[in-house]
Amino acid sequence: MTSVISEKRISVNIYLCCEFMDRSGPRIRANRKDQKALLSLLRKVRTEAGLRQVDMAEALQLPQSFVSKYESGERRLDPLELCAVCHAAGITLVQFARRFEKIIG
Repeated sequence: MTSVISEKRISVNIYLCCEFMDRSGPRIRANRKDQKALLSLLRKVRTEAGLRQVDMAEALQLPQSFVSKYESGERRLDPLELCAVCHAAGITLVQFARRFEKIIG
């Protein structure tokens, strides 16, 4: 039970840290620089893993348009999806978060 609560807390914290679009849709907010950094990092992680969008989509068992939409900011990722993206790219969610923190300072 404790691990489930811990996982939920981590998921909520990651969601709050990584949410870059408001609930009404994919609109750019005041923190445009951070949003661009997040989108850029998502692309960079994929390309560093030697994956094309089609390859990432196949690993996620989703259409290529899914990858295109989250990389362009048209769609946001929930914490579980971000975890799956990281796993497909061969990194942990923690590694991804640390890289993002370094970028945004």
